[in-house]
Amino acid sequence: MQSSKYARRIASAVATTLACGALMAGTANATPVPRPGQAHAGVAAPHSSVAATVPAGIPGLDVSGWQENVDWDAVKANGAKFAFIKATESTDYRSGEFDQQWNGSYRVGLLHAAYHYATPDSASGTAQADFFVDNGGGQTGDGRTLPGVLDIEDNVYGPDKCYGFTSDQMVSWIHDFIDEYHARTGWWATINTFTEWWNDCTGGSTEFAAHDALWINNHGDSPGTLPAGWKTYFVWQWADTGVFPGDQDVMNPEALKRLLRTRH
Repeated sequence: MQSSKYARRIASAVATTLACGALMAGTANATPVPRPGQAHAGVAAPHSSVAATVPAGIPGLDVSGWQENVDWDAVKANGAKFAFIKATESTDYRSGEFDQQWNGSYRVGLLHAAYHYATPDSASGTAQADFFVDNGGGQTGDGRTLPGVLDIEDNVYGPDKCYGFTSDQMVSWIHDFIDEYHARTGWWATINTFTEWWNDCTGGSTEFAAHDALWINNHGDSPGTLPAGWKTYFVWQWADTGVFPGDQDVMNPEALKRLLRTRH
């Protein structure tokens, strides 16, 4: 479990982050996913109208193995304040770029969090949470690490976007992952998804909104309607290219403050 001392450390680390403004950025096309291990946050995100500028909030990015050796000094110089970094997928893939991306984002002073790309049909939620924690997702205590992320969205490896699960089965799988992650780290994981998938594949479950921050994927000028139960988002992935490598995100300052109060 994380101490109040650690909560003060991470709160101090984000003090200047909460005051930052917006940056200009562009838009682009989705990256194809040719083989297992190459899925990434927002790979199946819906695209709406094109956004001309970064939305209001704290600017940041998310990266995976696609971005390889990221120039973190340039990322910081361009105004990023946080990064979400793919660590794992299923129970047999750890990103070969994770260490460079994780250590590099820390070195330049960004807030950062690891994420796990879920494939519910390949292993249980408990097993995938354990693999995530053991392979980068369990790192804590450095003063700039945010709770890890369960990235759960369309099945890009098969025809059934819900992985062949009923809504009840999917909710149970998510509970298993979230509860095991909490048992191992003392944190409730952030959930990364998009509204259509959540409604279709969990039946619009509201069971996670009370303690799990939402990272919403919707590329365009609005995050759109949020999944049932969530009143606001923590992070919004709004484009898949721009001034930063990888996907472009903004963080909600008020949601960050709430997360810091409730996670420790």
